[in-house]
Amino acid sequence: MTRKYFGTDGIRGRVGKSPISPDFMLRLGWAVGKALGRKGKVLIGKDTRISGYMFESALEAGLSAAGVDVLLLGPMPTPAIAYLTRTFRAEAGIVISASHNAYDDNGVKFFTSAGTKLDDDIELAIEAELENNILVESSANLGKAVRIDDAAGRYIEFCKSTFPSALRLQGLKVVIDCAHGATYHVAPAVFYELGAEITTIGAAPNGLNINKNVGSTHPQLLQKEVVDRQADLGIAFDGDGDRVIMVDHTGAIVDGDELLYIIAAGLQQRNKLKGPVVGTLMSNLGLEHALSNLGSGLKRAKVGDRYVLEMMRKTGAVIGGEGSGHIICLNSTTTGDGIISALQVLVAVIESGSSLHEIKSGMTKYPQTLINVEVSKRIELQENRKIVEAVAQAEAALQDKGRILLRYSGTEPLVRVMVEGEDIQLVKMQAEKLATVIKQQITG
Repeated sequence: MTRKYFGTDGIRGRVGKSPISPDFMLRLGWAVGKALGRKGKVLIGKDTRISGYMFESALEAGLSAAGVDVLLLGPMPTPAIAYLTRTFRAEAGIVISASHNAYDDNGVKFFTSAGTKLDDDIELAIEAELENNILVESSANLGKAVRIDDAAGRYIEFCKSTFPSALRLQGLKVVIDCAHGATYHVAPAVFYELGAEITTIGAAPNGLNINKNVGSTHPQLLQKEVVDRQADLGIAFDGDGDRVIMVDHTGAIVDGDELLYIIAAGLQQRNKLKGPVVGTLMSNLGLEHALSNLGSGLKRAKVGDRYVLEMMRKTGAVIGGEGSGHIICLNSTTTGDGIISALQVLVAVIESGSSLHEIKSGMTKYPQTLINVEVSKRIELQENRKIVEAVAQAEAALQDKGRILLRYSGTEPLVRVMVEGEDIQLVKMQAEKLATVIKQQITG
């Protein structure tokens, strides 16, 4: 069965346009309740978008109509919903969020009772129920709704529990950027209670400013604040708190690939690095080389956190993630968690006795160029003679000191041309040549 609504990470789009509308969310809540096949209870959390109030009410009504009890968490990070779904023994958790997108987008994503993303068969069952008319349970069997007032406190304590009890953050000066998003009332508390001297930015959500010039996708303000305040480092989350990037004391960005390396190095130092580290097809070649120097290896999954998690389970890995900062620490939690990932980085920094700037120097990033080529149709790139020849010529020019990746975007009519290597000018030139050939072959 082909999916009509679900993408790689739930359902997402522009508010007010199908399917991100109140009537659809009502039907979706009912469909989820029916697909679960039992009364149980479902958690609903959200980020700070103004439309979250509207969709929370609609989902609550649909679930209640299906006879499912609802626990309302209010604004909470996505990984918090995963954790609380487990601890409340709920049948499922629902997150109302469009992650790092602007406020006028929204969406929903789901967690199972184990705190993991839904399996394909459950998503298909929900889509099948969406084709049916809503049949309301009898009044005696309607679901009830309860607001959980201590959700934030529960999650704060969970995050702190993943940090070694023998360590403290005393003496560490940290700037935290909450992206005016779901971490605004929990992240500062976590780092403060562990002893850090904190300055917080991006922690005044008004429903319209989530991710606006702040957060992991717009770190310029954080970079400035770290340097101006002479802080040791900065931490930036995205709107729903499942991604993190960091800034060292010089104001330089430390991205997801570098954070993966730092966490892996720390785990190895404590003899807790099991299996390979899992990245994606887009992970920097420098990460692969740095992990090799650690005596570990990199396994590449398809782009997307669900594919990273699948590869981690398959290979027995405890750490995996993407350059965007979506990092999964399976030794601590079940999904990508920006706060917990940042804490794992700080463990490595403290135990090494080095600064964030010094510890990241164990990995040298290769220059990388990404060009998006707009296309009106799809062809098999590996079967086109001209494209195959162009790739072979580019690989020869890189002389085994680089990497080439061609892939179609999963959400846009684009071919992504990625080239990386030691020489930035050579990398750019080869990427432009490949992009030109692809455009000629697909668009004429």
